[in-house]
Amino acid sequence: MKNKLKRIVSSMIIIGILFIFIIGISFINHKIKLSKEDRIFVPNGKMIEINGHKMHLYIKGQGNETLVFMSGGGTPSPVLDFKSLYSLLEDEYKIVVVEKAGYGFSEIYDDNRDLDIILNETRGTLSKVGLEPPYILFPHSMSGIEALYWAQQYPKEVKGIVGLDMAVPEAYENFKINNFLLNIASFASKTGITRFIPSIFNNLAAIKYGTLTQEEKDLYRAIFYRRILTKSMLNEVNQIKGNAKKVKENGPPDVPILFFISNGNGTGWDKDKWKSFQTSYIENLASAKYIELDCEHYIHNIEYKKIAEESRKFIIEIINMNMLKI
Repeated sequence: MKNKLKRIVSSMIIIGILFIFIIGISFINHKIKLSKEDRIFVPNGKMIEINGHKMHLYIKGQGNETLVFMSGGGTPSPVLDFKSLYSLLEDEYKIVVVEKAGYGFSEIYDDNRDLDIILNETRGTLSKVGLEPPYILFPHSMSGIEALYWAQQYPKEVKGIVGLDMAVPEAYENFKINNFLLNIASFASKTGITRFIPSIFNNLAAIKYGTLTQEEKDLYRAIFYRRILTKSMLNEVNQIKGNAKKVKENGPPDVPILFFISNGNGTGWDKDKWKSFQTSYIENLASAKYIELDCEHYIHNIEYKKIAEESRKFIIEIINMNMLKI
């Protein structure tokens, strides 16, 4: 019995040593790769100081209307994730991609991710670069909560919302957060283990579909290995239920809304349930409609041409509605 126990203990010690050795090798490899990637990890927009940290804003295009793109939760590089879509709109409109704390080139900031703080940081950075409201918001997924709250709290700042398979408060009512898996994934990222699983990066919608050049894909890769489940992202996820509840209590905002709805793949819900969240939310709104798309959650990397075309029509409708009010 004692010999058997000794063998078990010895085996556990050996396994533990091997684990530490593998993690150590992975971490060293990760740090070497990060150092090499530093040469291309250069912001392509403006770094704005806000609340003690720096946020990245990407601004491009011309036009009287300002379109503000707001990324889904955990998207490593919002600027590159949205590129396939906004590149079709930048000749007619001013494009702004907001990278929240812990996303893209923005600094990782371990702090409260209450909805009021997130929104005030977004509004503050736009104001600091002289981009004054009103805006037309293009939120994806979890940023739908911020966009709706923006329209609720500051209705004069929001001309309309184009929801890119965006979430609404009801989607988070029974949302279960698996912090154990999230922390394991975050640990795998920090130690470089994710570099040994290239399929994770290669299956990103922006890489698999879309119009990114090889150079842009290389840049996305450099960002990806720095921005997988950052502390900012984890804090945001852990506060999403409370943030969504705050939005639900205020009711739907009175602004024109266009929802593009996916087939539910990649959302965690089936097609009918995911669709029902969004259609139920806008069913009693006078200036709201939706378009269904038979593709997965990151619709702007797949159906970007159709979304751009329908968004143009919607923006014209918004402009015409505002002219009638004058």
